[in-house]
Amino acid sequence: MAVFTGAGVAIVTPFKENGEVNYEKFAELLEFQIKGGTDAIIVCGTTGEASTLTHEEHLDVIKYCVEKVNGRIPVIAGTGSNCTQTAIYLSTEAEKYGVDGILTVTPYYNKATQKGLFAHFKAIADSVKVPVILYNVPSRTGCNILPETVVKLCTEVDNIVGVKEASGNISQVTKLMSLADGKVDLYSGNDDQIVSLLALGAKGVISVLSNVAPKETHDICEKFFCGDVEGSRDLQLKAIELCDALFCEVNPIPVKMALNLLNMEAGSLRMPLSDMDEANIPKLVKAMKNFGIL
Repeated sequence: MAVFTGAGVAIVTPFKENGEVNYEKFAELLEFQIKGGTDAIIVCGTTGEASTLTHEEHLDVIKYCVEKVNGRIPVIAGTGSNCTQTAIYLSTEAEKYGVDGILTVTPYYNKATQKGLFAHFKAIADSVKVPVILYNVPSRTGCNILPETVVKLCTEVDNIVGVKEASGNISQVTKLMSLADGKVDLYSGNDDQIVSLLALGAKGVISVLSNVAPKETHDICEKFFCGDVEGSRDLQLKAIELCDALFCEVNPIPVKMALNLLNMEAGSLRMPLSDMDEANIPKLVKAMKNFGIL
């Protein structure tokens, strides 16, 4: 059984003006997601600025999330690192807090071979009992996990169950699913390709869009699963302008601005990310208005 089906939100980590994690606002964001029908919370991923959280903050945010969600929907913790031992540490600690699964990104900067990737992910998975979802986002990591490697991991390592595919390469995803033989739970990592990947057999999406439009993102998946492919497609196409605006600068810069525009007080970003360029804000505002959320 998949860790979740439908729309999982790659949730932001809100910060106070002094740069500390704003747990009060984080709790509000979690409730907003659950009320909006989100099917899972993915905490401390790319959108959650995990790369600039200290290890202590990283684990505190995961623990807080698990406690606040309190079993209402699955919580998947981002625990990836380019250091295998660090990823193991974060994963084993997250498991102690009661997460429903972990999401572990391809190691960045190191440029591991496929052999190295297999060993890296197997070592992480062997350190925990919870399900493991791989995360392939070569545009950010400089490292692409090939379809054959994904299938080998999901076949040979019992608790590696699937992959968040954010390569944007539909041909690669098609090849992956042609090799998968039902052994790979696929999640779209790109909000503009949800329906495309659902059509290839994906279980859902791990979404940035869901931060500001949880119901609509959930409905894209739900309609597809219920056989209303046309309705699902129409929602996907309606969302394209907003998806584009949410990625007009590097994620999570635009989505934090969008949440702030909605008076949800996500706060600023941690360096080296910077606030959204003033010239791009009108594009975001227009897209949010056209989508009906502002």
